[in-house]
Amino acid sequence: MRIGLPRRVFSQVLMMQLAIAAGVAVLATGLFLAPLSDQLDDQAMRRALAIAQTTAAHPQVAEDLTGSRPSPDGPVQAEAERIRKATGAEYIVIMNERGVRWSHSNPAEVGKVVSTDPSEALAGRDVMEIDDGTLGRSARGKVPLREADGDIVGAVSVGIEYDSVRDRLIHSIPGLFAYAGGALAVGALAAYLIARRVQKQTRDLAFSDISALLAEREAMLHSIREGVVALDRNGRIRLLNDEAQRLLTLGPEAIGKPLDEALGAGRTTDVLAGRATGTDLLTVRGQRVLVANRMPTDDGGAVATLRDRTELERLGRELDSTRGLIDALRAKDHEHANHLHTLLGLLELEMYEDAVEFVGETVGSHRATAEQVTEKVHDPLLAALMVGKVAVAAERGVSLGLSADTRLPDRLIDPQGLVTVAGNLVDNALDAAVGSRDPRVEVSLRAEGRAVELRVRDSGSGVAPEQRQLIFTEGWSTKEPPAHGKRGIGLALVRRLAERQGGSAHVDEAPGGGAEFTVVLPEALTEPELAHAEEHS
Repeated sequence: MRIGLPRRVFSQVLMMQLAIAAGVAVLATGLFLAPLSDQLDDQAMRRALAIAQTTAAHPQVAEDLTGSRPSPDGPVQAEAERIRKATGAEYIVIMNERGVRWSHSNPAEVGKVVSTDPSEALAGRDVMEIDDGTLGRSARGKVPLREADGDIVGAVSVGIEYDSVRDRLIHSIPGLFAYAGGALAVGALAAYLIARRVQKQTRDLAFSDISALLAEREAMLHSIREGVVALDRNGRIRLLNDEAQRLLTLGPEAIGKPLDEALGAGRTTDVLAGRATGTDLLTVRGQRVLVANRMPTDDGGAVATLRDRTELERLGRELDSTRGLIDALRAKDHEHANHLHTLLGLLELEMYEDAVEFVGETVGSHRATAEQVTEKVHDPLLAALMVGKVAVAAERGVSLGLSADTRLPDRLIDPQGLVTVAGNLVDNALDAAVGSRDPRVEVSLRAEGRAVELRVRDSGSGVAPEQRQLIFTEGWSTKEPPAHGKRGIGLALVRRLAERQGGSAHVDEAPGGGAEFTVVLPEALTEPELAHAEEHS
């Protein structure tokens, strides 16, 4: 049966840390013991050499060597044994020039030739070595033995038993192991603490589980249809999934950059950075309307999700337009019903001439309204919008009219964009004018060169000076949200559409009270020559 590693991260990290600590302890011990043996051998050889030099330095030793014969009871043997016992050496051998021993720790060896080559010492050189002799392996030192006049008459060889060197090494190992054991214990404690911290941070998941979660996370993030933006504690982008890159028009190179640098200043940056608080916050990025939610993380960062509401907002505006049209038709229906009832009453009363006059006045009034609009606004989409808004305004009790200086040729580059701008401003003006003393709204559309200036005035309560910039911010509104979505998008889109064409949008106080919104589009019209050529092509 195969025994594998434990699955828990805590156990795996602890085992790996213990293995590392044990390996380091063993390696350190080995690295320490290897030179220690050499150092002890060197110390033993130097000690043997020092004893040999001390012995050879006695003048009496050289005189006794030359003046006596080798004998276990001779003066050389006696002096050598005295020094050997005093120094603890294994042996002290004093020999003549032919290598014959005058002394030895074993008296039976006195008078015999030495077992190792003494030529170097007899040649005047000091020798240190580890060698095998008649007494076994030993650390050895050899020096020449000189007479008083300096002539070499023999040599002194001192040996220290090699086993005694090994004993010193072995005696030092327990202490070394004690230090190694202490280091291993400290390493084991550190490994335990590290493993506990890793266990807490990984929530005791196995490495395979973490790898699987990472793979699933990558697949999920890049497949969901919501944008996901992850930020670190310093506000730098650390993750952008594919949808977030599309919605924010960013590339992978934005990862690692500060949010302000990647997106630039604006509401989108404020929402993602947490400077704008709340849930389902609306923001506009380019031509897209986004809904953002932000959740802080434990490490001080945050994760934000983005949903694309562009299509929903477009449908909402279409719904608002449809409702406006329905309101206009309802107003017309109500008005026509009243007219028909009046006409029926005149006919029943046989007041035929009055009936004819009433029909003529009614038809003429509606025709006059449409003619007044189309005379000043030549673009069909804008003209249709204004005719419809006049009917809605009349139903709501508001007088809506075009200013006397209104002139708009049929040369708009983006008529749908201007319809959106005008429709939003007129709707806001109608809401503001309802309930005022003299409810009225005036629209001015003027063209100069290629520029178009749109002004919408109302008789409402106006906009406070400190709020005149805030009202163009996404999500800012003083109205109750409609059934299909949220407020605070219309004026933001007005400014965004104006700025997209290089123009501007702002609000001031209208003459006589109320608010006056002004939108300037510097290049909203085609050149007159180009428009004339298109008409005749």
